[in-house]
Order: sequence, then structure tokens, then C-alpha cells
Amino acid sequence: MAQWTDERSAAGRHNPWLIVSIVSLATFMEVLDTSIANVSLRHIAGGLSASYDEATWVLTSYLISNAVIIPISGWLSDVIGRKRYYMISVALFASSSLLCGLSPNLSILIFARILQGIGGGGLAPSEQSILADTFSPAQRGKAFAAYGIVVVVGPVLGPTLGGYITDHASWHWIFLINVPVGIASLILVGTFLCEPEALVKERQEKLKGGLHVDALGFAFIALGLGFLEFTLDRGERDDWFSSPMIVITAAISAVSLVALVIRELMARDPIVNLRLLGNRNFAITVFVMATVGLIVFGSTQIIPQMLQQVMDYSATDAGLALTAGGVATIVVMPVVGMLAGRIDTRLLIVPALAVTILALFHLASLDAQISFRDAAFARLFQAVALPFLFVPVNTVAYVGLRPDETNQASALLNVSRNLGGSFGIAWAQTLLARREQFHQARLVEGLNPLNPDFSQALHGAQNLVTSGVDQMTGAMAVIYQQVQQQATMLAFLDVFHAFAIFVLLVAPCAFFLKGGKPAEAAH
Repeated sequence: MAQWTDERSAAGRHNPWLIVSIVSLATFMEVLDTSIANVSLRHIAGGLSASYDEATWVLTSYLISNAVIIPISGWLSDVIGRKRYYMISVALFASSSLLCGLSPNLSILIFARILQGIGGGGLAPSEQSILADTFSPAQRGKAFAAYGIVVVVGPVLGPTLGGYITDHASWHWIFLINVPVGIASLILVGTFLCEPEALVKERQEKLKGGLHVDALGFAFIALGLGFLEFTLDRGERDDWFSSPMIVITAAISAVSLVALVIRELMARDPIVNLRLLGNRNFAITVFVMATVGLIVFGSTQIIPQMLQQVMDYSATDAGLALTAGGVATIVVMPVVGMLAGRIDTRLLIVPALAVTILALFHLASLDAQISFRDAAFARLFQAVALPFLFVPVNTVAYVGLRPDETNQASALLNVSRNLGGSFGIAWAQTLLARREQFHQARLVEGLNPLNPDFSQALHGAQNLVTSGVDQMTGAMAVIYQQVQQQATMLAFLDVFHAFAIFVLLVAPCAFFLKGGKPAEAAH
């Protein structure tokens, strides 16, 4: 493979590190907004006179449009121009955020969220391809480390910031705060980001003889990933395949995705270059990135949910418990950035997967009596390994690929991360609901007079019942509440166990990544 040159660099005559800070601004805006909206959903429902179930479409609509646009973002960058497409994405995200904040009813808000998802979907793939082209293989680790801080920390700060904004202002401001950030990003990108001559020539060559649009491929993407996202997001609410709607959407998704693979492998100018997965190294990084997405998004949702449901934390306090993980990430990221270009990436990824497994087993060993400090440490233990996964995986992903394949490769990496996150959340919620029923049924079996522990607990509960209330009825209510709490906690622990076992099964894949330092392996 040819040695790396700066002919595709987006920095031009400017300092490349300035480009990192500029593209990170829009990413932070998009990642933060995604997690903020989750916290404010009940306030949005109340403010727009809608039910909570209706308001969940605020999340679903964004996820669907985001899932559809990310795979084709690489192709759009190639045909529109990377800088131009990136600026369009930022402008669309910021303007649709304004529309979200000003929405008078739920229908307009959902429409605005669809537009916001289209704009947001183009940001991360464009940014990662910009960084891959602007920095040499030896420097990419540091660049992705700086960029990775906002990607990993954004979901951690989102719940805390969202809770604070919603409590002290209104839900409208979770969207309106994006507008000045988007304007600043547009000005900085327009001023400092360059469109390299090499990319201009590639685009002109691609468009020579007219634009060839793989309309059938796009249709399969829209149907396959759109309905897959719908199935994963709504499945637990609708009891999965007990719902005719979920059966239909899952079937459409499966057929469309199979057709997509066949179509894109046969197309002369595919809208998604699935042939990249024929590169063993890239295919493994895509799989590992999906695992990273599963763990990051799944645990980021499930940990605060556990703290709120089992221990009665407020949304703000539950978010604060995750903050220790964000601090650990910020501290560790620069260290990982320096190491990623100097040593074999497998020496970072494999230990990181091992620490992740241990951290998940530690989460699975908690109980309902843990303190805030215990919860914060458990998250910190898990979060300290994430930079050692995110940075090396992004660094080694481009090893062995041609320079003109970075746009498509970045799109596929982001698809895998997002789909991994969607699968992680859906799996966690389904497992949580079913294991909670299982544990409750098992615990209730012991609530009978023949069990001496139950008789002792009943006697103790009667002493807790206030006067004027039937003591036996009140005591049974207290015990049943405790049973529910324990069943819920055990279900959360089962989720962490399942995550740990999954990562344990995935970990051996890292040994098959291309060895050596990224700077050496790239040649």
C-alpha cells in the first residue's frame, strides 16, 4: 500500500489540531442532544399534551432517520464534496433544532426530529474521514483520542445537563442550545476547513458522464435499517413478536437487508461499499466497534435506570453518578492517544476488553444497598477501559484501505456503532423485563407461613406499619415492595452478566487484527 501523504488533508495551511477542535464541536452538539432528549421525554409529553407513548416517537423518529442516512453518508460526501456535505449536515441539524424548540405540537416536533436525524447522521462519518485523511497513521491515535473525548463524554453529561435544563428552564431549551453552537461550527468550518484538491479531482472523475444513483440500494437501506431501528426501538413496548406490527417490520427489515447485500456486491457504483468488509482487518474492527456501541449505549442507559428504579435516585443524581466515568475518560484519552501510534494496537484492545469484562462482572456483583460512591466507582471502573477501545479501533480500522475509501469506511464504522448501541439497549430492556418477572416469581414462592424467614420478616414489617392501618395488610405491602425491589435489582445484575459474557465471547476476535504499529502496518 502507498505511503500516506497530506494531499487529502483538510487542514490546508492551518494547524491540523485546529481541525480536530472544529469538527469536535458539532459532534459534541449532536451526541449531547441525543442523550439529553431521553431525560426530558416526560416533560415534552406534558408540554405538548401527549401521552408518554406518543412522545417516544420523538426518539424513534430521530433514530430511524439517523440510521438511514449514516450508511450513505460516505457516498454523499463523495458526490457532493466532503466539506460541502459536512456544512449542509451542520446547518440542517442546527436549523431543525430551532424548529424542534419552537414546535407548537407533537407532529411538528416529530417532523423536525426526522430532519435533525438526517443532519446528525452526516456529522460523525464525515468528521472521522476528515481526521483519517488529515493525520498520518502515526498521529491518528492522538487525533482520535481528542475527538473521542466528546464522543464518549457526551452521552455521560447528557442526562445530567438534560435534567438540569428541564428542571430550571423548559424542555424547549434542550434543542435551542444547539443553534448558537451550530452557527459557530458553520463559521469555523467555512473559514478553516479545506476541500483538498485530491478530493475535488476524485469527485469530478466520479461525476464524469453524469451522476449514477443506486436508487435500488438506497431503497433497501431505507427499508432495511429504518424498519430494523423501528423494530429494536418499539419491540419491548409492543411485546416483540406477539405484535403483528413488529412481525411485519422485522420481516421487511430482514428481506431488505439480504437484498441490500446482494445488490451492493453486484452494483458497479454501490451506494454502500460492502466490499470493504472483505478486508479481514476492517471487518473485525467493524464487529468490535459494534460491541463498543453495545456496551457504551447499553450501560449508559441501564446504569442510571437501575439507580432510579431500585434506589430512588432523581434523574439528575443518577446522571451525576455517571460523571466519574466521564472524568476518567477525559484523563485517560490523551494517554491512549500517545500509545496508539507507538505500540501494537492489539496490546491496547485486548487488555481493554479484559478490563471491560471485569468491570461488567463487578457491576453484576452490586446490591440494592450500595452508596453513591459505590455506583460512581463501578461506572469509573467500566469507563476507564473505553478509550482503550474507541481510539485503537478507529486507528486500526483504516489500515490496509485505500485513501479514497475512508469516507465509505467511516460510514460503515458509524453504522456498526449505532446498530450495536440499538441492539444493546433493546437486548438490555428485554432481558430486564423478563428476568424481573422470573425473579419476582421465584421470590414470591418463599412468601408463605412455612418459611421461618418470611415469618420473621412479617413480624418485623408489622412494627413498621403506622397506627390506624391494618397491620397484616400493611406488613404484606411492605414485604411485597421489598420483593419487587430485590427482583428488579437481580434483573439488572443479570443484564450486566449477559453483557460481560457477550464481551468475553467477542474478545478473541481482537487477536486476529493486523499486528504492528499503525504507522508501520499502513505501508
